[in-house]
Amino acid sequence: MTKDRHDHPLHRETIAASHGVATDPAFGAVAPPLYLSTTYEFAGFDRARQYDYGRAGNPTRDLLCDALAQLEGGAGAVVTSSGMAAIDLVLGQLSGDDLVIAPYDCYGGTMRLLKARAARRHFQLAFVDQSDLVAVSDALGRGAAMLFVETPSNPLMRIVDIAALCRMAHAVGAQVAVDNTFLSPAVQRPLALGADYVVHSTTKFLNGHSDVIGGAVIAAQEQAAASLKQWCNVIGTAGSPFDAWLTLRGLRSLFARMREQQSTAMVIAEFLHNHPAVAKVHYPGLTSHGGHELAGAQQTGFGAMLSFELAGGEAAVRRFVAGISVLTLAESLGGVESLIAHPATMTHADMGKEARQAAGIEDNLLRLSVGLEHRDDLLADLGRALEASADTTIPLCRHEELARAENALRKER
Repeated sequence: MTKDRHDHPLHRETIAASHGVATDPAFGAVAPPLYLSTTYEFAGFDRARQYDYGRAGNPTRDLLCDALAQLEGGAGAVVTSSGMAAIDLVLGQLSGDDLVIAPYDCYGGTMRLLKARAARRHFQLAFVDQSDLVAVSDALGRGAAMLFVETPSNPLMRIVDIAALCRMAHAVGAQVAVDNTFLSPAVQRPLALGADYVVHSTTKFLNGHSDVIGGAVIAAQEQAAASLKQWCNVIGTAGSPFDAWLTLRGLRSLFARMREQQSTAMVIAEFLHNHPAVAKVHYPGLTSHGGHELAGAQQTGFGAMLSFELAGGEAAVRRFVAGISVLTLAESLGGVESLIAHPATMTHADMGKEARQAAGIEDNLLRLSVGLEHRDDLLADLGRALEASADTTIPLCRHEELARAENALRKER
């Protein structure tokens, strides 16, 4: 709980649903106004108001910043134009001799950014298995400036101990940034576990409707938040007011969405776990998952993301994706619609085969973002696709033709 404009603590569900509601002093609008102006009138010579230029500050964007800071338990937040811009904003605090310790199995876009910045000598870089605390300790001992954490990992849903990693990093003077995109503050709050920064692709669960690209950084300390805001103004990567307004609107339903989506994800994970066409399921909610107990300790749920490996290899993947009709083959995640992705050819393609194999991302792996469709429809769709994936009697090209015909017929109806 935290303080809003009320005289008593509010639950986070209430903050998400009502922050900024009925605060319009001009007309009493219940929904917060959208301020699109790029510039603001000075009160007089050398008398700037709270806002002077849109890159430096905007009322709508700041309203979203305030909401996110309260939800994550931080001192302040900066809203950026994308999730990658949010990560880059944090990395922008570093200099050429600083060492960043990153997870060897992180999101492909994050790895691409880290490698590109390191190649330009903006900082030093080391990838480490962060579940191996001895390896992390050795890396930190090289004089690390920042430990970048992603838990659950994308796409294998590996869990690492945020509190333990923060203690280790702080012991050597390093800061910790945690990517909380997969869970959101509705399920996990890294700052409460000792992190210095939390980053989000607000494109995902925070917005929840697959219609806005955005990012955010929440800082634990006021000075750090002020530095981030200043640097964001310098490099000009702030999010647009309209995108912030849409994200705030999506945020209203975050807790309700997450409850329903992760409930369905648990049912789907159990279904996949027991299906003969599935070789392995990666979902922390399953007791068979190696990070189940740790996830239960540092999270309030198990999230709506999972991945699974098909028993028939890449050929089975091709038959599977040709057989779906409720699920959609697409990148991204966290929306109200369920999306299926093939990391090796989509989200993690830029990592290269060698890096993917080192991270355990095989060609038979599929990543599933569970949406708000009726779970029976999702289970039926998965069942049909899994049956198709195991049916080696149908040539792949023929199977794809049948799937296209079925989709065309469904659209006509």
